[in-house]
This record gives sequence, structure tokens and C-alpha cells, in this order.
Amino acid sequence: MNTTFTTTENLAISHMHVGDGIEPITVIGTERIRNGFDPTCLEQAMNSRLAPGVTNLVLNPDAHGGYGAPVGCVLASPTHIYPGPVGVDIKCSMSLLQMDIPEEEMRDKKIRRAIINAICERTPTGAGKGQRSVRKSRRVSSALGKQVATEGASFGVCEQLGIPYEWASKCEDSFHVGHNGTTDALAERLNVLLSAGLFAKFDDKVEQLGSYGGGNHFGECEIVRIAEGARERAVADTFGLMDKRVAFLSHCGSRGFGYQLAQHQFQKLQTHFAQNGWAFPGNDKELVHAELGTTQADDYINDMSLGANFATVNHLLINALVLEAFEEILPGTKGHLVYFISHNIARKEHINNTEMWVHRKGATRAFPAHHEGLHNTPFYETGHPILLPGNPQDGSAVMVANPGAVESLYSVNHGAGRAMGRRAAARTLNQQEVDASFEDKDILTNCRAYPIDEAPAAYKDFNEVLRSVEEAGLATQVAKLKARFVIKDSDKSLRGAA
Repeated sequence: MNTTFTTTENLAISHMHVGDGIEPITVIGTERIRNGFDPTCLEQAMNSRLAPGVTNLVLNPDAHGGYGAPVGCVLASPTHIYPGPVGVDIKCSMSLLQMDIPEEEMRDKKIRRAIINAICERTPTGAGKGQRSVRKSRRVSSALGKQVATEGASFGVCEQLGIPYEWASKCEDSFHVGHNGTTDALAERLNVLLSAGLFAKFDDKVEQLGSYGGGNHFGECEIVRIAEGARERAVADTFGLMDKRVAFLSHCGSRGFGYQLAQHQFQKLQTHFAQNGWAFPGNDKELVHAELGTTQADDYINDMSLGANFATVNHLLINALVLEAFEEILPGTKGHLVYFISHNIARKEHINNTEMWVHRKGATRAFPAHHEGLHNTPFYETGHPILLPGNPQDGSAVMVANPGAVESLYSVNHGAGRAMGRRAAARTLNQQEVDASFEDKDILTNCRAYPIDEAPAAYKDFNEVLRSVEEAGLATQVAKLKARFVIKDSDKSLRGAA
């Protein structure tokens, strides 16, 4: 397709026109980034922008083709809810655990290997893997699973799972409620799903709490490098970052629990469209939607919230188990949660003084200092932490939003973004060279062979992606994270979703 980008005075922000009288798509990225967008990504962006009720759409520099909507996009609507721009891994997220361990402790490969083993004894990886597959996990009952899904990181849930309750204050959202703003709506919806037999193997899915899954999910031991600027150091202090100390970055979501809810919703809404003879936007069935206030919209919001609560507690439990593993190998270790932030979620927010459902598909919220959404949080004076994974060899970043983030619906990318598909990576890259590159950089992994479709070369140039964000004025880098070891899953089935 022929696509024209019209640049603004800021060369890292451009517009992609979709038709007369229609607000164009905002594109964040340098010229090099824009030239790298794949045709599927651009076609999906166009289809999504022209879909019913959509008033704004942003493409971030990590954008690439997804299901229905591009991964790396932000979609806003005051009237409709869209499952596609949330995705099947509801509330896939990042979290960062800061510990007081000096970086020198991670020079010893034996210590790193011992910590990897201690973590893997507590947090399983792999599609379908749950707590019963590892020795030192937390056992999660069906009753506790229901409480997690309906309450999120409540005091009672945290207490039962051994999660420090103060960590809930370091979450983008520590809990989600139903379509009517109540927890009761979630309890009622979950009861309907279970009674009607629409949540198969519920107990098995609950037991995945505290696990990574597979695909692009990971746990990564980092060394924190705080930027030199006065503002950056002050912000880092508010975030609780510690220079030249060990931290742990995690990426995962709602596992099979959220996957099952999302798949059911896609099938249900697609059937609803077919029964009514409605056309899919752009003839893409992944762009099904529901008008707010309808039963279909209420059900989707409730199911999304159930999955989101599971994802929240999943991350907090992983961090509690990781800290426990470090304490086992390095007694006396202290740690605290820096932040937990999602990149597959729809949230109510105000855009241009209008209440919208802002859908972030592979996109990260970026509220700057004094944003109304940060009232009564520890980050009102600075903006909240933005956790951006690059790749283990090029590093990851912690950023903070600038006022300019208003241009992107207060959002930034969720990472580097794929440069090649999984099959293309498997065809193109050499396994021995990938494994050797990790050895050369002294980065340990728990895998006999690093998943080739997750190799750094399969992703975009992270430095160019960060440059796009900074030149667009959206956010500033507060710290760089340098990997010392990585926990991944090399199972190629299901990509860790279930």
C-alpha cells in the first residue's frame, strides 16, 4: 500500500492520513523507523483508525503487524471497546525489582548459576506449566484463585501469597473492577463462566500464578546504571533505583487464565457479528468490537478485568519468589518493587477533556508529573516509571514521561519491537552464533539453546527506538539496565500464551 507520512516541526513525529475530515494517525519514529514499518502494520493501522467509534490512533516506533491492530499502537474510543487492541495476553506487563546487591556479586558465574537454579525452582517457564511443576512454589487453591481474579492485589490476597502489601502502591493498577465499577460484577461474571462451563480447567489455570510461560516472556537480572543529569538522578531516587546495584526485570502476563478469557470473547463477538450480518472493519475478524453499554461490552470489560487482576498478582508473586531466591543464595538481600506497568490493556482515561477507553496494544502508559491520573500515588511530582525492555545484549531502559507525551495519548513503546517474524528468524539466524554471542557478552541463560526466534537480531535497533521517543519529546531515560543473566523458555509450542 502507498503510505505518506507528513512530518511536523518535530521530525520524530509525523502523521499518516487516512481520509478527508478524519483525524490522522500519529506516528512516533525517526525516518529510519518509519521506513521500517511492515506493510501489514500499516494496513492494520489504517483499518483500526477507520473502525467504528475510533477517534485517535498512535503508532509507536516499535510497531509491527499483530492481530487486527498492530502491536505497538494506541487506540482511543469514547463509545466502543475493542478486544483486538488489547490482545490475547491480557495485561501483559513489565515489573522491576530493585535489590541492594552490589554489581560485583554478579561477576561470579557460579553465584549467577545458583541464583538461576533457585529462581527456576520457584517460577516455572513453559506453556502450560504451573506451580506443581517446581519444588519451591506457592500453592494456589481454587478459592484463592477466585479471590485473585476478583480482587487483584488486595491485602488479603497479598497476605496469603507472601507478597509485601506495600508493593500494591507501586502498581499502575493494583486491581481492576467490573463494567459498573464494582468488584461484585466480577464475582458475578466469574460465577456465570464457571457455572456455564465456559472456563475449562479453571483450577489448572489458577496454578499458573507465579510463572512466566514462554515466547517473549522472560526474567532478567540487571545492573542499574543511572543517567548523569540532575533531573534524572532526582527522579531515580524517587523511583527507588540504586546505581550499580542488582535489579530484576520481568515480562509476562495473565498466562492461560487470560488467554482463555480472551479467546472466548473473540469467538463470542465474532459469532455475534455473524448473527447480525455485520461486516468486520477492514474485513478483519480480529477487529470485532462492542458498543459501550451493551451486554457484549459489559461482558468483555468484566472478562478483561478478571484477566488483568490475575496478571497483576502473577507479577507480584513472581517478584516475591525471585527475591526469595536471591535471599537463599545471598543471605541478607533486601529488595523492593520499583514499578509494575502493563502494555496490553484498555483503561478509562481523559483525552482532550473527553472520557475515553484508551487501548494500549504493546504500548506503555506514560503519565508525566502532575498528570491527574497520578494523584495519590508516589509519582505525582515526577511521573511514574516507564519500563522498556530492549534485548539482553543491548540493554533495557527506565524512562520518565515528559509533558510532550500528550502528543501520543500519554503512551510510549513497550520495547524494541520485532524486526522479523518468528519463522523468518528461525530460517535466517544461526543457532550456534546466537548462543556464542551470549557467551561473548558473559550473559548466562537457563536454556541449553537460546530461543532463536527471540534472539536480539530478531528485534529492531533498540537505540534507534529510544532515540525516536526522546527526540519526539515523549520521555527521558532515567537509567540503563545491563543484563547479567536471562530466564527464558525454549519450548516453541503455543508461545507461552496458555
